[in-house]
Amino acid sequence: MRSPTRDMPHTPSKPKRDTPVILPGTKTTALPRRPDLEADMGSSVTATDQVLLQENLWGILNSITEGILVVNQDLIVTQVNKAALNITGFSSDEILGQPCLEIFRGSLCESHCFMADSQHGQPAKDVEVEIIRRDGSTRAVAVTTSLLFDGHGLAEGVVVVFRDISEYRLLKEQLKGKWRLANIIGKSPIIQRLFQKIQQVAPMDTTVLIQGESGTGKELVAHALHHYSPRASKPLIKVNCSALAETILESELFGHVRGAFTGAICDKIGRFEAAEGGTLLLDEIGDLSHYLQLKLLRVLQEKEFERVGEVKPRKANVRVLAATHKDLRDLLKKGVLREDLYYRLKVVPIHLPALRERREDIPLLVKHFVAKYNKEMEKGILGPAQDVVAALMAYHWPGNIRELENAIEHAFVHAQGLYLTLADFPSELQKAGRKGQEKDIDQIRHALKITRGNKTAAANLLGIGRATLWRKLKNSSD
Repeated sequence: MRSPTRDMPHTPSKPKRDTPVILPGTKTTALPRRPDLEADMGSSVTATDQVLLQENLWGILNSITEGILVVNQDLIVTQVNKAALNITGFSSDEILGQPCLEIFRGSLCESHCFMADSQHGQPAKDVEVEIIRRDGSTRAVAVTTSLLFDGHGLAEGVVVVFRDISEYRLLKEQLKGKWRLANIIGKSPIIQRLFQKIQQVAPMDTTVLIQGESGTGKELVAHALHHYSPRASKPLIKVNCSALAETILESELFGHVRGAFTGAICDKIGRFEAAEGGTLLLDEIGDLSHYLQLKLLRVLQEKEFERVGEVKPRKANVRVLAATHKDLRDLLKKGVLREDLYYRLKVVPIHLPALRERREDIPLLVKHFVAKYNKEMEKGILGPAQDVVAALMAYHWPGNIRELENAIEHAFVHAQGLYLTLADFPSELQKAGRKGQEKDIDQIRHALKITRGNKTAAANLLGIGRATLWRKLKNSSD
């Protein structure tokens, strides 16, 4: 291995060491700055001592796991350590003397050059990018750059320190995937079971009945079932069965031929034909009339239908998903829903919990909506204030996730600072927050009475920090 002291002609020869060292590039004219050890330690340092100290320094740099590259003012690589070779997959002969562009390929060089930015006083710090290794594979790295100066204080190059974060990024994506399926977000056990059921049922063509209160995300479940199914490349068509009168809904579902009724001036395809090969979501299925229930039953049983005004049957290659916020068993008992249709729809039932039944998911949902509206409204809000978090967790959310999203959007419109305050939210949430604060103060006063005014003991009794107790008392007196 070449000696790292080739720029010191008067250095006496010494035996080779087994420790690998960083080498300057033989193909370059500009060498990176080396520490002026004699100036730092005094003139008593001998040349041999200086060489030994120099080699120890390079031995240390070769022992760390972060990759280190040094480039000169022309962005030519002049030095490299072992970790940099391992991360990039290149040998030292392939790296030294080459433009850094040839080594740091990929997203690091696509939009702009971090090395050039550093030369102009804009160093990078832990910037996550992807590089392309010698074998063509990609590797995620975090890059930090800084200027390198010579003995006269003049910039002569850039030091690049980078670490492999591929495993960290993979773990982060796995955790993100664990708490998210399509656009459904949650880490609560009930939502994790929902994820498993969706993934289990999605590949099959069976009918699915999605039930849950308004605002719980029934349409998101339908999208996930379609997205993870073999029909994903075909359309997902939605029909709201409660929004249209019976005659209009029949035409919407099955289509009609010219002259079928007044105003039918041409043939029209229905939603079943529009969804051919894909998925049809029948929302609010509990509002279908008995007549349309019978026609739907035929489609589910025989996979065929007729357009309005037509006698020729047409085949339906469609997967049917049904959704409702109503209790279909109750409609069945009242005779509003046909029993045979009920059991046809209820092949695989999926129940969505109310938000109040999965409160541990509220922080995740809030974080998601904060990121969404920061992007849409071009703001930089960090999140809700601490008292707002408590109010969000305590509120009963009759409108479920839809109400939570609307509340966050409302707060974004009114927010003036970096955090969402209680005053930014709708009035019903403000009332709930004030009630929660009053309850907290009552508990604190009771604890102070028991501890005879000892705030530290009261905080311990309530299981909160002393600073939290002080803050709540201060807020109540403002």
